[in-house]
Amino acid sequence: MVRMKIFVLVLMLAGLLGCAGAGQKTGEFIDDSSITAKVKTRLFDDPVTSGWNITVNTENGVVQLAGFVKSAQEKNRAGELARSVRGVKAVKNDLVLK
Repeated sequence: MVRMKIFVLVLMLAGLLGCAGAGQKTGEFIDDSSITAKVKTRLFDDPVTSGWNITVNTENGVVQLAGFVKSAQEKNRAGELARSVRGVKAVKNDLVLK
């Protein structure tokens, strides 16, 4: 009887742990957040782009840039910087000119 309770408890615990990632592996989450941080850093460090006005979201290695920029040059440069980050599979450049 005790063994049966332990077995059921282990199965329940395994089920809960399986739900923790909500469809995303831990490594993928860390990689995506790392990519986002690296892209944001490059945007802040670059003299052409404004890291304050550009939102960066990453999902499965696909980076989405959103927000407002002052010129086509800034939009293009932000896309280039995002593509240059290791691990980026694609860039969706949804930046809008003001």
